[in-house]
Amino acid sequence: MSSLKLGVEVVGAHDLLAKDGRGSFCPFVELEFDGQRCRTTTKEKDLSPVWNESFYFNVSDPNKLSSLPLEAFVYNHNKANNAKTCLGKVRLTAPSFVNYSDAVVLHYPLEKRSILSRAKGELGLKVFVTDDPTIKPSNPLPAMDPDVVPKSIPKEKNGKRHTFFHLPNAKQPQQQQQKVTPAPPQQQMNYGVHEMKSGPQALKAVNMFPGSSSQPFDYALKETSPFLGGGRIVGGRVIRGDRPTSTYDLVEQMRFLFIRVVKARDLPSKDATGSLDPYVEVKVGNYKGITKHYEKKQNPEWNQVFAFSRETVQSSVLEVVVKDKALVKDDSVGFVRIDLHEVPTRVPPDSPLAPEWYRLEDKKGEKKKGELMLAVWYGTQADEAFPDAWHSDAIAPGDSTSVSPTYIRSKVYHSPRLWYVRVNVIEAQDLVPADKSRFPDAYVKVQIGNQILKTKPVQTRNMNPIWNEEFMFVAAEPFEDHLTFTVEDHAGPNKDETIGRTVIALNSIDRRADDRFVRTRWYNLEKSLSDAMDSDRAKKDKFHSRLHVCVCLDGGYHVLDESTQYSSDLRPTAKQLWKSSIGVLELGILNADGLQPMKTRDGKGASDTYCVAKYGHKWVRTRTIVNSLNPKYNEQYTWEVYDTATVLTVGVFDNSQIGGSDNTRDNKIGKVRIRISTLETGRVYTHCYPLLVLHPSGVKKLGELHLAIRFSSTSMVNMMSQYSRPLLPKMHYKRPLSVIQQDILRHQAVNIVAARLGRAEPPLRREVVEYMSDANAHLWSMRRSKANFLRLTSVFSGLFSAGNWFGEVCTWKNPITTVPVHILFAMLVCFPELILPTVFLYMFLIGVWNYRYRPRYPPHMNTSLSCADAVSPDELDEEFESFPASKSSDIVRMRYDRLRSVAGRIQTVVGDIATQGERLQALLSWRDPRATTIFVLLCLVAAIVLYVTPFQMIALLAGFYVMRHPRFRHKTPSAPINFFRRLPARTDSML
Repeated sequence: MSSLKLGVEVVGAHDLLAKDGRGSFCPFVELEFDGQRCRTTTKEKDLSPVWNESFYFNVSDPNKLSSLPLEAFVYNHNKANNAKTCLGKVRLTAPSFVNYSDAVVLHYPLEKRSILSRAKGELGLKVFVTDDPTIKPSNPLPAMDPDVVPKSIPKEKNGKRHTFFHLPNAKQPQQQQQKVTPAPPQQQMNYGVHEMKSGPQALKAVNMFPGSSSQPFDYALKETSPFLGGGRIVGGRVIRGDRPTSTYDLVEQMRFLFIRVVKARDLPSKDATGSLDPYVEVKVGNYKGITKHYEKKQNPEWNQVFAFSRETVQSSVLEVVVKDKALVKDDSVGFVRIDLHEVPTRVPPDSPLAPEWYRLEDKKGEKKKGELMLAVWYGTQADEAFPDAWHSDAIAPGDSTSVSPTYIRSKVYHSPRLWYVRVNVIEAQDLVPADKSRFPDAYVKVQIGNQILKTKPVQTRNMNPIWNEEFMFVAAEPFEDHLTFTVEDHAGPNKDETIGRTVIALNSIDRRADDRFVRTRWYNLEKSLSDAMDSDRAKKDKFHSRLHVCVCLDGGYHVLDESTQYSSDLRPTAKQLWKSSIGVLELGILNADGLQPMKTRDGKGASDTYCVAKYGHKWVRTRTIVNSLNPKYNEQYTWEVYDTATVLTVGVFDNSQIGGSDNTRDNKIGKVRIRISTLETGRVYTHCYPLLVLHPSGVKKLGELHLAIRFSSTSMVNMMSQYSRPLLPKMHYKRPLSVIQQDILRHQAVNIVAARLGRAEPPLRREVVEYMSDANAHLWSMRRSKANFLRLTSVFSGLFSAGNWFGEVCTWKNPITTVPVHILFAMLVCFPELILPTVFLYMFLIGVWNYRYRPRYPPHMNTSLSCADAVSPDELDEEFESFPASKSSDIVRMRYDRLRSVAGRIQTVVGDIATQGERLQALLSWRDPRATTIFVLLCLVAAIVLYVTPFQMIALLAGFYVMRHPRFRHKTPSAPINFFRRLPARTDSML
């Protein structure tokens, strides 16, 4: 028997539905889990009862815990007839079962037990998992009348309520009159706090709690119940609190002290020359921020905003100091002191607070010459000054220069609008090679930026070669690169001579949104690139070699800049083809917990993390939280949704631009993918996502990310009609691109997006864009190949199970099942019009039955499904190998031999499938004349028999023959199988 147990604390309920008006409402709760039932005491005349009773259930099979639901029914005990009436129920599944240290009391809304019933109110439960052997399971409810409710006597012991049930003596044995739900002693209630912190026991606990694919508990998704701006989130619903709601209702409100330093005037100078290099230092407790300085300016303007977290403010006075950078001695020009108790609070959409002039003072508090314009207020992250402000959580206390504000600010980026450029190189005319004694071996090189493609060399007996080859490129608006054609002559080995060039500006190219005809054009070839760039030179010269091409910008395609499985946008480039949006996606990035140190600073581990979210053309980046392993972001963003078959990606990175990093690349900490189609409309999903990263040493959990997500539909009709439309724009089906073309173009698109976003301020670095776009997902991986093979076998597992079941029916392993199958088969043969209705009705009933088991949370990365938990170190090293390979020849040879072994098995399977197909072809090919003769004669006999015999009789006899009793079977294969296996194939013609 497993020691794993499910603990349930029934705290209380409130706002229950009264069944009558006589005040005889007597509620109690009945719990059901894994075939076990327990019951609380009955509360007399209480619509908001409080129980505080604990129950523990045995888990019979830990491997099935993810599929075992916990159901809590709230009943009313009717004393008149000693019956019970259901007031509602709560059904919890695996994501709600957490360790004791993570468990909190959640109030779940009561659901209807049936369609016609009514439900109202909430039930407070605390559910957790423990494997403490000292915890004894609660005695289950004894066999009794279902309508009989036991009377109970609650007692207090060691500060914990214990419940004892007194059962009727006539119906129960003596031993069942004992206490039913004894709670453990008080000293045992810390079972999960200390034990789960230790390594071995924690590992034991997580291994005994698998997910759908034996997912370790520590890697599983966990549902949370945070108090956000709109109220507390319980079960995806918002329970309003006392706080006023705001537009930032998916994040926790964070209070900040904002100081806007606008400008100064008439500043006094302490230098004999009268010059002044002023800057301002803002101090709140141990935190201080500094503006930029100006040289020799007595009336400077800064207009900089500083934001200090109110949680870290340890002072009641704000001190703003004007200093002179030119002074050798660190002396101040003047002070402005503000009492923080007098600072007003601003809540958007209020207008910005007007700044005021403050007279400078000296250290003694006496007025001095000079004034400083300031605006000081309390606000939240909803303030429009928040994104561009200098933040106190970006520095350590007492340090104001360790971090440049450029690398820590939160920003919104828009990826460039991408176009496919279709180029058709048709022919050239009147080429003039350098060596006039021979005909040129000419080819054309087409280039846009760093994208270069070439035609095949063509040898002709004249100076007018014809290629007629088509190429595809990727370009981004605004167009910065030109389209360059270079005609070259392959004069010899490693010797290519340029015949001429022509340059076309992308802005001048025709654009189209469909497959309409685009007229071709002739372009003059110039000897040099500068001449080709000069558009006026073509009018001066009399003779030119010419190039005939057809070029257009194809706006009917969607330019794939990410992996097709994780696309966040499927719209075409041409805006006139865009449909109206179907909804709005809101994301609240709350905080991260338990992050692993990514660098060393002052002899200690540290992390300077920020989050990046990508959906469609919009990228967002949170501010960087410096030197924190549990950062709080609380930033909310919104996207328009045009298709539900898209994916939102959120990644966490360590900022390498801040001191202490060993390299200049931003280290990846993990990412989360959420498919929009898996979200219910209007529901708020608050979950804790594990940040899993695959390293050469194996899969690692580098922390957890807390997110709040809500998808709201603006048009239900448009959203439902999306499921009948093509996934990609029409041009992908009218003129489809090959798989190789798609991979090359996607690689070029990622490079363009990374280059453009890397030029923003602050830059979104290339490694971040590539990681978020899965740029290397197409590379070979033995682990990924195994995972895909297991996914394929899982897809066909239902067919294999059905085949095994039918085999058992045919062999009469269970006659009770075989006989009804024969009867059903006979009915369907006699009434064939019932076949399709029966199939569709069966699928409808299965769908309705599975509705109660539908997933209540979005899917997340699964290490078991990805084969990341059992991969060998060498396979991981091969997966992280650069391309081309840089390992030693022995390692490359070993991997090549392993790949040959795997490919040999695949080759055998493909050959066997081809052999069966060739045997089918051999039936009528007279390759084996005797076998073809037998088959032809059998076809003639079958045609006569089928003509004179009703089809239903033939089908009935064939079915009964296949499902005949084993007594009428032979151990050797049947005659048709033997005949088919003897047919020849083309394997004997293989070398």
